[in-house]
Amino acid sequence: VQLQAYGGGLVQAGGSLRLSCAASGRTVSSRAMGWFRQAPGMEREFVAAINWSGGRLYYADSVKGRFTISRDNAKSTVYLQMNSLKPEDTAVYSCAVGSSMEVGGRSSQRYDYWGQGTQVTVSS
Repeated sequence: VQLQAYGGGLVQAGGSLRLSCAASGRTVSSRAMGWFRQAPGMEREFVAAINWSGGRLYYADSVKGRFTISRDNAKSTVYLQMNSLKPEDTAVYSCAVGSSMEVGGRSSQRYDYWGQGTQVTVSS
């Protein structure tokens, strides 16, 4: 599975961005998918995840109420709508394909395939 994340960029605090992650090479419609982020000098952290059908959503407390994860299985694409962005949201955002249909947890070890990431920079 190859994952291509895009949609990152530079935005002012309070602004919005929509990230997309397109999968190719193998169907991911029967797998959970997730978004993680990694800021400079920090460990990678869980942001959001969605089960195979889109019926179950999970968020980190730090983004709950501001970010929305969704998916379009017909397009093999997962999205992350990010609103009310803060400078502390600055990071490289990566998408990942889960090991099973349901979200197995927030650990990166529960994900099998990773994209290369897209930079999100939020200025104050």
